Amino acid sequence: MPGKKGIHFGGGNIGRGFVAEFLHNSGYEVVFVDVMDNLIETLQKTPEYTVTEIGPDGETKFTIDNYRAINSKHEMEKVIEEIATADTVTCAVGPNILKFIAAPIAKGINNRKKSEPLAVIACENAIGATDTLRGFIEKELSEETKANIKDKARFANSAIDRIVPIQPEGSGMNVMIEKFYEWCVESKPFEPASPPDIKGVHYVEDLQPYIERKLFTVNTGHATAAYYGHNKGKQYIHEVLEDKELHDIVQNVLKETAHLITKKHDHISKKEQQDYVQNIVKRISNPVLKDNVERVGRAPLRKLSRKERFIGPAAHLAEMGEKYDCLLGSIEMCLRFQNVEGDEESAELAKKLKSMSAKEATQDITGLEPNHALFNDVQKLVEKVQGESK
Repeated sequence: MPGKKGIHFGGGNIGRGFVAEFLHNSGYEVVFVDVMDNLIETLQKTPEYTVTEIGPDGETKFTIDNYRAINSKHEMEKVIEEIATADTVTCAVGPNILKFIAAPIAKGINNRKKSEPLAVIACENAIGATDTLRGFIEKELSEETKANIKDKARFANSAIDRIVPIQPEGSGMNVMIEKFYEWCVESKPFEPASPPDIKGVHYVEDLQPYIERKLFTVNTGHATAAYYGHNKGKQYIHEVLEDKELHDIVQNVLKETAHLITKKHDHISKKEQQDYVQNIVKRISNPVLKDNVERVGRAPLRKLSRKERFIGPAAHLAEMGEKYDCLLGSIEMCLRFQNVEGDEESAELAKKLKSMSAKEATQDITGLEPNHALFNDVQKLVEKVQGESK
């Protein structure tokens, strides 16, 4: 009997070092799909690579083999055929790329050769990424497939948490990754059958608290450290946290988001959230990770969008009539992340701030409505940053 097969879109560090490691350790053959010629060619020529997990107690190494790699730019029919016979499809491509991978997944679902439904799980840093992907896939499905979608595919949202720092030079396909991880996946979409057997995945009935806790703690804290660090000329995240003033700023921002999380999700206690916050601060303070401030800060426009790590929690707090001053500081520092080398979004941010009025820019960048309780405070920050950029 053939073994289990998992298709994974995105051959980057998260794909190779996190998702593929879990699938490999659960007995899956992994098929990487990407459009980067060099990456796919290298994977095709490399029969195995090493994942090095780094934590406070040292390093652990794992060998990853039993994989193949396909270039979807040149061999799309092959990709569709693989999906038709796969058990799972995962992706770590970035939220903006989901629309491009939807067509081959849809065609694979239309041509499904396996009797069990395909499990589709997006592993992106975004709320409801699998729902977003499903929306794009459904536009491409045949009416017949759509009518029987539960027999053909099951779609489950997930929340992932693992830090992948800048890799040492000359690493090739090897990946260095943080030892700590959390991968939560919704269990309900798979009922009444069992969800895919992937070791290390934590299946939960309600994913929302896990997604928000992770996004508004890990991502908010990490990005706050990056933007304040960039503004102060720091190179690495751990150096930001070694600076007492900046360390306190990060802690104060996370006090605001912790207050939101415990108020909104009453089964998460204040003590549990406080422990989670301190664990996160400890993780991002790890000097072994050598995490570059510019890497963590890249894509500021996405990070300033409506449901993301700053505007999302600040908007919730504003609606509740609660304090969000510290989050405003993070938003201001993010607005200052302009024209950073190698980051297109930071150049785009600078352009928007230069060409639009404060009101237009606030609405365009954050997605907030002018009548929202948070809008005026953010508009004042936009005006301030615009005034200093002239």
